[in-house]
Amino acid sequence: PTTRMPCHFEMPRASERPTLWLVSNANALRNPQGSPAITVRTRPIADPQTLLARLPSGGSLAWVRGGEGLIGWGVAAQLEVSGPERFSRVQRWWSKWCATATIDDTVAIPGSGPVAFASFAFDPEPGTSIIIIPKVIVGRRGGQAWITAIHPTDDPRKSLPPVSVPDQPSAVRWSQGSRSPIEWQASVAEAIGRITAGELDKVVLARDVLAQIDGVLDPRHLLLNLADRYPTCWTFSVAGLIGATPELLVRRTGDLVTSRVLAGTVRRQGDDAADAGLALALLDSGKDLEEHRYAVRSVARALAAHCTDLDVPEGPRVLALANVQHLATDVTGQLADGASVLALAASLHPTAAVCGTPTERALALIREIEGMDRGRYAGPVGWFDANGDGEFGIALRCAEIDEEAGIVRSFAGCGIVAGSSPGLELAESTAKLVPIRDALESR
Repeated sequence: PTTRMPCHFEMPRASERPTLWLVSNANALRNPQGSPAITVRTRPIADPQTLLARLPSGGSLAWVRGGEGLIGWGVAAQLEVSGPERFSRVQRWWSKWCATATIDDTVAIPGSGPVAFASFAFDPEPGTSIIIIPKVIVGRRGGQAWITAIHPTDDPRKSLPPVSVPDQPSAVRWSQGSRSPIEWQASVAEAIGRITAGELDKVVLARDVLAQIDGVLDPRHLLLNLADRYPTCWTFSVAGLIGATPELLVRRTGDLVTSRVLAGTVRRQGDDAADAGLALALLDSGKDLEEHRYAVRSVARALAAHCTDLDVPEGPRVLALANVQHLATDVTGQLADGASVLALAASLHPTAAVCGTPTERALALIREIEGMDRGRYAGPVGWFDANGDGEFGIALRCAEIDEEAGIVRSFAGCGIVAGSSPGLELAESTAKLVPIRDALESR
């Protein structure tokens, strides 16, 4: 495993008191008096209204649902890490960083004080996970709003930028990604054959498409459109990965733990009566119910290692989004061992909803036949604070943004079981690509 840590310490000479150096954007800060060089200050603010509209251009960080959540900008510290121990490496780095900080937080709720945004690679090797501690964080939750600044030179409330309107692309040109639709359907057929032969029960296969942008590629344009169209999803932005996920991998708030499982999908028709009929058919679909059961079992099994009073509903409900309907189950429990949200995410990832079951066989088959590098697609994405609280979704309905090249790489995946059909899975993946396509092309 390889790790790059922008935060490091200079060993003091014997005649000196301890000195901390924090390196961020090639600038070093030093406190000659020997007190901690990291200062974090949080203060309440008036309601900022639309959080995402407050983001300045460049380096946008976001985790917003229904107008509430967190945004951030600037880089106080950043970590890039790979390998199977990436979650524990991040936890050690974060604990060390927080231990050297003086935190002045008059709000004191989950998400106030220092916060790190994180986007983990789906596959530990060779994937690279990215964690960013922003210089400024703005939060909004339950009628309370606040701002946090790291190394503030003034009252952090003066750091809130005005509402701004992002630039729009002048044109968008789409092309196939790593594999053509025909090649991807062949992989689906191969997976169905392996499942029928008894090698595994389920595998999730993903595909990508590319968009070339003419004019300015402003990630805030994509973020605002996604949040507007999918207010019940978690709209996120971390290090160029932007999306609106309907699936909550895990939330920890004190000792309450929650996970939302989605598996089994049907495209909406835009007609209430037709969509109601499709929802009933989804609830009666043996193929989709089987796929969903695998996903719920994998989550319940992982959370049982950390929680008591685990509540797992007997059957799923239908979650309707703007473009699709999903089978959904919310699993909740009481934390029994004090595990942080990072530790919980490590226990859960990868779930059967994005990998398959048995996990190791499914992951091996993905590596063999999927034909692309997922990067951080389908990995945990979200935030965590100094108290171990936080939220992680699964990075779905998302795209990687290369602003300089003007390229957007969008992803979608489908769960493959014995009753799957390559043509129907292609149609489902196409439906799941709609959110990024529409948000990018919207005026």
